[in-house]
Amino acid sequence: MGSGQISGGGIINGGGGGGVGGSNSSGGSSSCCDMSMKCWCSFYGWLAFSPSVHTSLSPFGCQDDNEGSWSIGIFFGDNPFSLKPIEFSNVSNDDSAAWPVANPVVTCASVSDAGFPSNFVADPFLFIQGDTLYLFYETKNSITMQGDIGVSKSTDKGATWQQLGIALNEDWHLSYPYVFEHDGQIYMMPEGSKRGDLRLYKAVNFPLQWKLEKVLIKKPLIDSFIVEYGGKFWLFGSDHSGFGTKKNGQLEIWYSKSPLGPWKPHKKNPIYNIDKSLGARNGGRPFKYEGHLYRMGQDCGDTYGRRVRAFQIETLTAEEYKEIEVPLGFVESNKSRNAWNGARYHHLDAQRLPSGGWIGVMDGDRVPSGDSIRRFMVGCASVAFAAVLIVLLGVLLGFVNCIVPLNWFIHNSGKKSPTFLSWERPNTFSSKVRRFCTRVNRVPTFLRGKIKHNACARRVILTIIFIFGVALMCIGFKNIYGGNGSEEPYPLKGQYSQFTLLTMTYDARLWNLKMYVKHYSRCSSVSEIVVVWNKGIPPELSDLDSAVPVRIRVEEKNSLNNRFKEDPLIKTRAVLELDDDIMMTCDDVERGFNVWRQHPDRIVGFYPRLIAGSPLKYRGEKYARTHKGYNMILTGAAFIDSKLAFKRYWGKEAKKGREVVDKLFNCEDVLLNYLYANASSSSRTVDYVKPAWAIDTSKFSGAAISRNTKVHYALRSNCLMKFSEMYGSLADRKWGFDSRKDGWDV
Repeated sequence: MGSGQISGGGIINGGGGGGVGGSNSSGGSSSCCDMSMKCWCSFYGWLAFSPSVHTSLSPFGCQDDNEGSWSIGIFFGDNPFSLKPIEFSNVSNDDSAAWPVANPVVTCASVSDAGFPSNFVADPFLFIQGDTLYLFYETKNSITMQGDIGVSKSTDKGATWQQLGIALNEDWHLSYPYVFEHDGQIYMMPEGSKRGDLRLYKAVNFPLQWKLEKVLIKKPLIDSFIVEYGGKFWLFGSDHSGFGTKKNGQLEIWYSKSPLGPWKPHKKNPIYNIDKSLGARNGGRPFKYEGHLYRMGQDCGDTYGRRVRAFQIETLTAEEYKEIEVPLGFVESNKSRNAWNGARYHHLDAQRLPSGGWIGVMDGDRVPSGDSIRRFMVGCASVAFAAVLIVLLGVLLGFVNCIVPLNWFIHNSGKKSPTFLSWERPNTFSSKVRRFCTRVNRVPTFLRGKIKHNACARRVILTIIFIFGVALMCIGFKNIYGGNGSEEPYPLKGQYSQFTLLTMTYDARLWNLKMYVKHYSRCSSVSEIVVVWNKGIPPELSDLDSAVPVRIRVEEKNSLNNRFKEDPLIKTRAVLELDDDIMMTCDDVERGFNVWRQHPDRIVGFYPRLIAGSPLKYRGEKYARTHKGYNMILTGAAFIDSKLAFKRYWGKEAKKGREVVDKLFNCEDVLLNYLYANASSSSRTVDYVKPAWAIDTSKFSGAAISRNTKVHYALRSNCLMKFSEMYGSLADRKWGFDSRKDGWDV
């Protein structure tokens, strides 16, 4: 029946292709592919399924976790519906150059660095004692992969947090540490549903020592809280263990005369058993405001913990319950994964401070639930598909000749008795498989025969297969090894901060500006973009697609000095002066910001220059690289201290320099470097960060300011001579590349 025949243990391809001969020592079947194909298959199998693609457990914490990368932020406001992130309160910390301090304030990194390995922190609850803030939260132990209750302390309005340790650690998962005070005692009611009950703990030595006070309810309630209202204590929680219960859509209420119980179920339990997006599951501490009681609920529609929803409770009795949804007033970030809470936030604890204002703590995540598994599966599928395309490419080129040995099947294995042969018929399953495999064996020859007579078609097909294979391989590697796709900020001493992005442009470069704003406004640490408009009619703000506020500052005079004009509306100390025609990654920007925070008295940027020689001559970066050093950073892409730099630039000693800038319409960045050097005769004044890549978009718009390089360099050489006479030479200063431990200045 088949097109091949057994011959000396080998297989002769009946389709006319080359045979694969030889037999093993036991007389079994031969290889189905040549040795090179085996190597490729083994490599891709290792790549796709090696344990190294999984996050290994590490005592250092912050490992890739399928539950997410939750962290905790702090908010302030006049009322619970006007809470804004801590960076809006202008809370600063000089020790980490956080001007201002920005969210998140507690992360897996800050907890792990304190000696308590954590993959993420979530479910935050505050306990306020005077001016001291205690923060309790779930921390997922990176070693045991179990939730414990951690605690941190702040004495400076949430600017810095001291990690005190693990407050509660049981043999089962703990989360949602609802902490409250009653009759002079401090209690904690964490979620421990895997134990099958709801337990209450009392502080023995606050905040780190607790003992079991009582089992309140023998039900696996999750995310529960207790609130006093109308002369009774009310316990809200969800039980997902019942038959027919909708996960994340169920809510029960219990009531008692004391938070210690006994507890009676509400007449209408379950209060809710609805869609998970409607906020039935609790999402933080309830609060009272202007005579009303409010409950926080979780919207788990798109992903687990997508957002917090607020509900005003209108009726709460033993027989009735009614609530209506009200606006929370929280503005979601448009930075997507580049924001610490860009993908979801599912918990809020808002409380009134002794001063009368309100404080809130909220958790957030930059990735949706299950993101790590999804990325791993997509990556493996991409690599596997790429391997298939490479096999196909090898078949078409004639390097691979895969066939299925027919002696794998019962028709061709061993001697058969006359009785068996009479039983066996062509329509049996074995015969059908043989016929199918025979056709498969003919495919390589058929494909090569189809394209070998058309050289042009052959090249096109092979090129397309190759491109798709490379693209799929890149996608696979990116999903498996490339992280969660976010460009996260770099903390300094456990703290984050923000900066203002400032650019100078005019009407002919509007195309550049639109692309510039759309890209950089999504960078994590950018708080605002200031556009210095030097010429023409400025655009409407609605014309710009921005994830942060944009302010257009229209100048009366078209001058490059406007770049460093003192601006009292700038709220951050750090300013990134970045030309509107320079495009680089957000990660490059974040690295530059981190270096500047380490040295805020310097100009930290991405374009180094070396000013040397006699006479002084302006040269490009290649000259600095050749001579292994630099002494100037171009401020067309550089971080500066707005208070320090702007004050120096507009001081009396800089007046003549500014006149040169106006006369030549050039050299404002050169002048600032001289002013920094003049103010600091001995210490280092500039620092370089190498960008991964940078693109000059003005070449695409035809609106470059300095298109004639020779003329541009000649003007700058003239500036060097003039500024050296005014402020002293830079030639005696030089700092080498690759001088920092982070390797960012190579």
